[in-house]
Amino acid sequence: MNLHEYQSKKILKERGVNVPRGLLVHDGLEALVAARSLKTDRVVLKAQAHTGGRGKAGGVTVLSIDDDIRSEATRILGINLVTNQTGPQGKPVSALLVEEAPQIDEELYLGVVLDRNDGHVTVMASPAGGMDIESIAKEAPDPLNIAKVHPLRGLCPFQARGLAYKLSSKNLIASQIAKAITALYEIFVSCDCTLAEINPLIISGEAVLALDAKINLDDHALFRRPEMANLRDRSQEDSVELSARLAGLSYIKLDGDIGCMVNGAGLAMATLDLISIHGGAPANFLDVGGGASEQVVADAMNILLDDKRVRVVFINIFGGILRCDVLARGVIRAIKERGLQLPVIARIEGTNIEQGRKLFTDSGLQIQMIPSLDEAAAMVVAKAQELSKAN
Repeated sequence: MNLHEYQSKKILKERGVNVPRGLLVHDGLEALVAARSLKTDRVVLKAQAHTGGRGKAGGVTVLSIDDDIRSEATRILGINLVTNQTGPQGKPVSALLVEEAPQIDEELYLGVVLDRNDGHVTVMASPAGGMDIESIAKEAPDPLNIAKVHPLRGLCPFQARGLAYKLSSKNLIASQIAKAITALYEIFVSCDCTLAEINPLIISGEAVLALDAKINLDDHALFRRPEMANLRDRSQEDSVELSARLAGLSYIKLDGDIGCMVNGAGLAMATLDLISIHGGAPANFLDVGGGASEQVVADAMNILLDDKRVRVVFINIFGGILRCDVLARGVIRAIKERGLQLPVIARIEGTNIEQGRKLFTDSGLQIQMIPSLDEAAAMVVAKAQELSKAN
């Protein structure tokens, strides 16, 4: 789960990190009133959307207080923000952060992540912050300073100070940077984050401010952070992934056109690999789980049928706890409720296999049953390619 910039900055401010003065608005007139209330010569309008690269995509504008703030705010609020992180579908912009535009002397970067290679929370600090931090990290990683945090000791003051003095030799500035580093680490741990980032952290005269911030939370920990779960903006999430989450399904959208329903993560990964080996492209990872009910199977089938990119549905089930007859009833129920417009190829084995096959046969639905996994995958790919050429 991702937080908006204004939400992330509120959390930082509560931890003692300086942020620019700003107000959240939802229309052009509100933006004009907010800008005037800040009593500053320049303001910045920032689209609130779950993506980086907003400035390059036209979602961030710096204006003089005498400019037509209302019109520019209305323009930003009316766009679907498309960046290199969103894909062509973009993200809707329904809120705007109106902030003072402070003087920027230096742009720094601070970030906290979990290094999955060694299991340590890692604090990163770079003197090269700003819009192109990803490119800088790839092309010239040397300026990136890191500190590994011991899981029992936590972040030590000397580690925060050490990173801070690598970014500035001035005592006043370094002490503020160290405070921001400590606050960011505490947020990462206390909020169960997957990422906590300030980019850029700016030096403006003798002050240090978080000009932009990003906080991403671990979905699996939200049950113990209800106050954070309430900050979720579902308008920023993919509707199919949201439906899968609400149904309790493990679903990840991919780039292909073959919709996959599988039980068990290992079998699901093998299925995706086999589709790729045969030259196809899976549209998703969808694991219905070992103990799925008829309703869960029907929900999973509806999710596949809701995806407009899917040309063929591939059902690959090895029934253990999930019985094949339960699977068949769920699939048949979903198809009969909404009609079948896509080819469906199924390979099922395991518990109650004969009952499952009989249910599919007696349903009268055009579902092709293929006993061999390899043959089924090859047929699915061939059918998807055939339909792709036809369209």
